[in-house]
Amino acid sequence: MTDIVDELKWRGLFALSTDEDALRKALADGPVTFYCGFDPTAPSLHLGHLVQVLTVRRLQQAGHRPLALVGGATGQIGDPRPTAERTLNDPETVAGWVEKLRRQIEPFLSFEGENAAVMVNNLDWTANLSAIEFLRDIGKHFRVNKMLTKDSVARRLESDQGISYTEFSYQILQGMDFLQLYRRYGCTLQQGGSDQWGNLTAGLDLIHRLEPHASVHAIATPLMTKADGTKFSKSEGTAIWLDPEMTTPYAFYQFWLNTDDRDISTYMRILSFKSREELEELEKQTEERPQARAAQRALAEELTTLVHGADQTAAVIAASKALFGQGELAELDEKTLAAALSEVPHIQVAELGSVVDLFAEVGLVASKSAARRTVKEGGAYVNNVKVSAEDAVPAKEDLLHGRWLVLRRGKKNLAAVEVTAG
Repeated sequence: MTDIVDELKWRGLFALSTDEDALRKALADGPVTFYCGFDPTAPSLHLGHLVQVLTVRRLQQAGHRPLALVGGATGQIGDPRPTAERTLNDPETVAGWVEKLRRQIEPFLSFEGENAAVMVNNLDWTANLSAIEFLRDIGKHFRVNKMLTKDSVARRLESDQGISYTEFSYQILQGMDFLQLYRRYGCTLQQGGSDQWGNLTAGLDLIHRLEPHASVHAIATPLMTKADGTKFSKSEGTAIWLDPEMTTPYAFYQFWLNTDDRDISTYMRILSFKSREELEELEKQTEERPQARAAQRALAEELTTLVHGADQTAAVIAASKALFGQGELAELDEKTLAAALSEVPHIQVAELGSVVDLFAEVGLVASKSAARRTVKEGGAYVNNVKVSAEDAVPAKEDLLHGRWLVLRRGKKNLAAVEVTAG
């Protein structure tokens, strides 16, 4: 067993906990069976979930036994948001999302050995529970005055919209999860984000009421934010998804590659599995030579490999290099190229015009005269080939995969042209 509490603290993954001394002892005496829950309120996990999944992985690597819960029941309700009531998804949709999330989580965990992970679904113990049983056996042990103090509930009560009894009851359902996992698997620790602290402690309180001799714990990680204080939020359209159809591997890689220098040290400690010595060396390189972006490249490669696999990562890195003239564009597969070009300014045209027209139309330059000047000065490239004639017109044979041209001004300014079928 490693000293996992000290490790979590060093990595900035220890925001809140119940009795820390008791928790340290339990983890040191281990192995501890613990759980983390994921609600299927979308067809994919996102960056906030990734923090939790990787923390589960760390705890398992430290010798503890994880239960990964995908909430087929709680996903039909939804944890109350601070601002507005959720739109409820139908049970069939939620069931489909449960399977998608299970498939995303499973590759991060080991399902073999003494501390093999177990996937669980809270629909298993709620589907056949009657309303009377729920109110008598579970609801009886919750105090409304305490439930009202939860941040998201308190904010909603102050709003004009208020909060429905459905969402208000969410914390009872999550509390019941911990009780059921304690009874079924001997689970004594719940892990989650700090925004879930009210739900985590609801489960602790319920167990203490019904199992007075139980020794149970909770830990919470801080919410990961950007240097400017903003969060990654699906409601605000800034979520980074793990599903390659929702955030392409290329966009995923580029997100980490473009991380602000002020954030990279924090992100590496939270998300990377490199040793302290390796991370401290990368932090030093960022301080001494920030333009090299060594830490960003290391994290981008590590996380893209973890989430999308080594082959996709290699394709993405090849595309990233080729776009800037350090590789062969023609060797990139169509899907990777399309994903890469979707991240730069691009236009669609029915037929090819002159290079000067295309440079101006896509916005690489302010005008056609500026485009001519760029060509004259040797700074215009099409598919990484320097354009020497001001009246040059690309041929259909130049189109990559019969569709695209990659335009570049100088070393770093990229754009794309897609020729649509006429």
